[in-house]
Amino acid sequence: MSRTRPLDGIRVVEVGQLLAGPFAGTLLAYFGAEVIKVEPPGTGDPIRTWRMVDENGTSYWWRSLARNKKSVTANLRSEAGREVVRRLIGSADVVIENFKPGTMEKWGLGPEDFKAVNPGLIFARISGYGQTGPYATKPGFASVTEGFSGFRHLNGFPGEAPVRPNLSTGDTVAGLHAALGILLALLERRQAEEGQVVDVALYESMYNLMEGVVPEYSGTGEIRQASGTTITGIVPTNTYPCSDGKYVVIGGNGDSIFVRLMEAMDRHDLASDPALADNTGRVAQQTLLDEAIAEWTAARTAADVVEALEAADVPVGLIYDVADMMADPQYQARGMFESVDVNGRELAIPAILPKLTRTPGFTDWPGPEVGEHRDEVLKTAGYTDGEIADLQKNGDV
Repeated sequence: MSRTRPLDGIRVVEVGQLLAGPFAGTLLAYFGAEVIKVEPPGTGDPIRTWRMVDENGTSYWWRSLARNKKSVTANLRSEAGREVVRRLIGSADVVIENFKPGTMEKWGLGPEDFKAVNPGLIFARISGYGQTGPYATKPGFASVTEGFSGFRHLNGFPGEAPVRPNLSTGDTVAGLHAALGILLALLERRQAEEGQVVDVALYESMYNLMEGVVPEYSGTGEIRQASGTTITGIVPTNTYPCSDGKYVVIGGNGDSIFVRLMEAMDRHDLASDPALADNTGRVAQQTLLDEAIAEWTAARTAADVVEALEAADVPVGLIYDVADMMADPQYQARGMFESVDVNGRELAIPAILPKLTRTPGFTDWPGPEVGEHRDEVLKTAGYTDGEIADLQKNGDV
């Protein structure tokens, strides 16, 4: 297998912290980019201490999120610290930042500040509401912007408070959009030999997941609502209880699949009912069908349901937690986990998608210690050992 990667030779300076910007940097680093992560001196990125931590107080999450990155410290509140970042950006292909709009300009580190010295620079900016518009300067955490995007409105059960998945969905989806935008800009730069700004808003990234919600409302005035474990207008597709307390997801909404599902349940009457032959008819009888399926699954274990429906070529599956994932042969066969060494101990972290057959991404090292690569990187920016020592003494790095 080739050890070359698609982004070999691309240099990225990541100035953001927490999740959205750093996740974009993680994607680029996995596929070969040299990602220089700039952190505050001493404490580093706050996510280093979030959630579950090891015996040294470092987050397990950090080891995954900061993989393949080179950690450099710089105090952005001092001119000497900002000059460190300025010099790093001067030779970079890409900058990723996720500060409040206007912050980088205040520090003299905005896109216009590099037009003359680095005209090919791609400047990726992630914020809650984007760089323009009346809400641009509002604080925009992912939790808030998920609500603003319309995404949260569709999560949960009718008549109940909207819910959120126990994940940083808005940040991660914004990071994906930022990485996509950077790659598009890198492709375009081959023709124009000029960089550009990639402007990613958290709320717009989540809005991008909203499928047909807008045209449905525009065309009919219908506002799609939360629908619990179902999806409005597609039947049957739902989560059903089993006798052993587990749940299965069944997707029986294709016309021929529906017939096979009903036959497997010995509901030949429903399988042959012409009123249920297409999705429109099944939507009109959603309650009847869901009750029939739930009655059938509730009399069987989850394993029995899966076996019966897989034999009938009906899409079915269990709801997995992380322990289930790590024990499953499909996850193992597809290489969905990678092992890294952290202070002499093995730690599993997720592989990053997509899979490329000839030049795949891979993990070189786990998230580093604060400033671990400071001297190495600053020397490439022209700093001498003595200058680096002075910067450190003054708290600038």
